[in-house]
Amino acid sequence: MKYRLDWNYKLKGSEEKIQFSSDWVSGEIAIQVGEELEKSGKASDLYFYDEKGTSWILKEMKKLLTEIEEDPHEITVYFDGGFQKETNQAGFGSVIFFKQGKKKYRIRANERFDEMETNNEAEYAAFYYSLNILEDLGVHHLSCEFKGDSQVVLNQLAGEWPCYEEALNRWLDRIEEKIKALGIEPTYTAISRKENKEADKLATQALEGKEIFAKTLIL
Repeated sequence: MKYRLDWNYKLKGSEEKIQFSSDWVSGEIAIQVGEELEKSGKASDLYFYDEKGTSWILKEMKKLLTEIEEDPHEITVYFDGGFQKETNQAGFGSVIFFKQGKKKYRIRANERFDEMETNNEAEYAAFYYSLNILEDLGVHHLSCEFKGDSQVVLNQLAGEWPCYEEALNRWLDRIEEKIKALGIEPTYTAISRKENKEADKLATQALEGKEIFAKTLIL
C-alpha cells in the first residue's frame, strides 16, 4: 500500500498557510517524512492518505503500520499461462514478490490443469491461480500490481477492451468476484515475454509434470 501526505506550511511572521502534498510513498517513508515535518515545527494539519482515500494522523499511522507489519504487503505478481492444443492441458506459472515485516520474499509456484480451450483461457486461469495464492497468504485490502505478457487478458481485466467469448467471461467474472472478496486494489502492467520469463518457465514446467512451490527470502 502506498500513502500520500498532506500538510500546511506555516509562513514565518504570517498567518497565511500553504498546502503541500507528497508523492505516493511506502508507509515507512511516509512516517519518516511525517516525523521530520512535525519536528520542524513548520507543518500543521498533517494527514496521511491511502490509495482508497482513508486518512490518518501521525499517531494513527504508526499504529496502523505496527498492526499490519507482519502481513504481506508491497505485492507484485507475475503470471503466465501455457497451453497445449493437442491435450487441451494448461500450465500456470506465478511469481509473487512481497514484503513481510522488514523482509522481502519471493514465491514461485505452478500447476497443471486439464480441459482448457485456448491460450487466452489459460492466461485467465493462471491469473486466478495467482489470486488463490494471495488468498492463502492472507492478502486483503491491499494494492497489488499484476504483470503479464498477455495484452488481451490485461486490457480486458482493466476494462479497456471488451470480452465477447463466453469461456473468458466466466473467468473474468470469477476473477472480479475474488478481487472484490479480498478487497484488492489491482493495477495491471503489460510486460514483454522476456521480462516474464520466470513465470513462463514455471508454466512450461507444469505442462511437463514438474510441480513447484517455493518461498524464498530475498537477501
